[in-house]
Amino acid sequence: MTQEGKELLLKDLCARLPYHPKCECDWKKTAPNGTVGYIDELSTFLIEQFEFADELDDIPIKSVKPYLRPISSMTEEEKQVLELCNAFVEPRSIELKVDFYNKQHLDYRGLIERGLAIAITKENNPYKE
Repeated sequence: MTQEGKELLLKDLCARLPYHPKCECDWKKTAPNGTVGYIDELSTFLIEQFEFADELDDIPIKSVKPYLRPISSMTEEEKQVLELCNAFVEPRSIELKVDFYNKQHLDYRGLIERGLAIAITKENNPYKE
């Protein structure tokens, strides 16, 4: 991952913290139980682990990838909510849209296409209960 990609991902992850996104985390080394990764809810701890992973050898996290929905998966209802956001004066309109995208786990920064996030599908949805 490039430094630019890492910075973009960190910026995105921090904005999503209040909405408890699920992430796939990969270890630098295979864990004693044989696993190399796990799915967890995003926390400031995971962000710090990932942010400093290149600088500190004792940090076990190699990568963090949030599970996000492609923009193309938006429902008609969600599109209507975004239209309502347009009624507000800038920059309030932008703030409401970004919060909405984050809350709905929508990929508005193109992280999926860059390989920095995992696309949510019907078969691959960690948010299903």
